[in-house]
Amino acid sequence: MAFVAVAEQTSSECLSLLCSASLRHAAKASASNFLLAFSISRPLNPLSAPYSLCHSEKFSGSIESEPDQDFASQNIEPLQQKEVSGLNILKKANSFLPHVVLASTLLALVYPPSFTWFTTRYYAPALGFLMFAVGVNSSEKDFLEAFKRPAAILAGYLGQFVVKPVLGYLFGVISVVFGLPTPIGAGIMLVSCVSGAQLSNYATFLTDPQMAPLSIVMTSLSTATAVVVTPLLSLLLIGKRLPVDVKGMVSSILHIVIAPIATGLLLNRFFPRLCDAIRPFLPPLSVLVTALCVGAPLAINIKSVLSPFGITILLLIVAFHLAAFITGYVLTGVVFQKAPDVKALQRTLSYETGMQSSLLALALANRFFQDPLVGVPPAISVSQYPAPLFCPV
Repeated sequence: MAFVAVAEQTSSECLSLLCSASLRHAAKASASNFLLAFSISRPLNPLSAPYSLCHSEKFSGSIESEPDQDFASQNIEPLQQKEVSGLNILKKANSFLPHVVLASTLLALVYPPSFTWFTTRYYAPALGFLMFAVGVNSSEKDFLEAFKRPAAILAGYLGQFVVKPVLGYLFGVISVVFGLPTPIGAGIMLVSCVSGAQLSNYATFLTDPQMAPLSIVMTSLSTATAVVVTPLLSLLLIGKRLPVDVKGMVSSILHIVIAPIATGLLLNRFFPRLCDAIRPFLPPLSVLVTALCVGAPLAINIKSVLSPFGITILLLIVAFHLAAFITGYVLTGVVFQKAPDVKALQRTLSYETGMQSSLLALALANRFFQDPLVGVPPAISVSQYPAPLFCPV
């Protein structure tokens, strides 16, 4: 009887241990499933993904077994791979853009009809598409962070409307000293008087995506104030006061910059799956659109570009923009040397200083100057946009 009593006690103890082990296993499984569902249901972005993954693994590691960890990582891994693939597409677009634009420049010079169909009426929609691509890959927080850097915004503004006009005047005088017609010098100065180019925003987006909102703020500010600054600079440098269409400038900002970016931001916020579907197609399409925006002005103004002074003008324009890129880069490094992201900021302000709205300068030259040679420097200037992308530092 004693033996039976001991056996019954042992059996009850085993049953109790078995039940408690089952309860602990169920608790572990429930916690694992909850963590997995929570990590997958949260929207994944480049900033939040490492954080959520790190904390979920750290917590779950204390209560679940190795197989559960492997299962969770297998479900999260495809989402991380999606983000990595998006960055890879962006990097490939960055590497292809300079070569594609260079090829389009040569094609425009050799066979102009390949680009003459892309007339001025397509410029605004094309630039708007580039801004839409930036908006889809950004968030409202990015733009709010950009406004927290007033010193950088001021530096970009001074680069566009102080550094570039000084260089424009210098190279305009050099062109006359080298025996080029005076209208060529006026055209160089005219390029330096206009606002920043929207293509600088896309160039910044390709090299430093986190800086794209800051670049957009800089360009929008220069475009908004160009209605006053451009006529004053043209009067000061060229001696001719150019009337600028205020209503047209405001409309340009709304249709080319604000509306496309706002659309991209809204889609990214409320329709993330749609954005995920179209995002892989945006970089190659943007490269194509940029190539068209560069090749078309050259093809349309081919007679002026291939004038007897064409090669000399080309070399002078290259030196002019190269000096602006280098000056913007060096001055930014000196002023913001203690900034943690100084290299990215240097590239951004280099683009803002070196890339002016040559299309606007070309339109002003064709409308307010009788000599067609004034429009040659703006037409050639468009082809200089991708130059810094060949050697990002």
